[in-house]
Amino acid sequence: MDKIKQRTKRRIVFGVCIVAAVAVLILIIRGVSGLLHRGADTSAGVEYIEKEEAGNITAIEEKISLLERQDGSGEDGRSIKEKFTGAVILGDSVAEGFAEYGILNASSVTAEIGVHLDELDEQIAKVKELSPSILFLYLGMNDVAATNGDTELFVSEYKSVLTQIKEEVPDAHIFVNSIFPVQEKALAEEPILGKIPEYNDALRQLCDSQTVAFIDNTDLVSEQYYEQDGIHFKADFYLIWAEHMAEVASL
Repeated sequence: MDKIKQRTKRRIVFGVCIVAAVAVLILIIRGVSGLLHRGADTSAGVEYIEKEEAGNITAIEEKISLLERQDGSGEDGRSIKEKFTGAVILGDSVAEGFAEYGILNASSVTAEIGVHLDELDEQIAKVKELSPSILFLYLGMNDVAATNGDTELFVSEYKSVLTQIKEEVPDAHIFVNSIFPVQEKALAEEPILGKIPEYNDALRQLCDSQTVAFIDNTDLVSEQYYEQDGIHFKADFYLIWAEHMAEVASL
């Protein structure tokens, strides 16, 4: 009797398994049929996939380009770090991005967030220790607001910096970067930054009078390279900027 019951249970279990398998098979067939149905509108899905693939490819290409230019795939086979051997960039938080993003070696950058023209003794002392043959300056953004539009005061303070550098690092060839323009969102926060073009004109004249090279960056940056604050820059831009300085200085 027990044997009969066991056989009966096995038959029931076997039957249930068959029914379950058939049900799963039917669901699979219906799913495949739905996917292959000619009337199904897949255009939106295809468009989304194409956009995602294009976006991913673009992002990958940009990253590859960034790494190649940073680590050494230039026309002369040198990386941007190699080009800046013997050169130093002295500046504020904008210039600090060269070190922060690893674009240049730490020995090629001496920068401080929020620094003003009358606060550079420590940085100039560091530059003296590094004894570069080429010195790039990116200063003045913070002083536009600090001098409240007074370009004469700005020029006077910048001239003092140049004089000090020439005394402390007499063998360095000095290149002065113009102050980068800012986006509208930054102007809304600090309208005085709208005077940056006037400050750059005054800075250019100062450089001419001091026989110092002036690097005009006015048209170098485009909208996509700005950070959310409309003042600082994304990593990709620092390679563009570095290459521009290297070209001007024949590095």
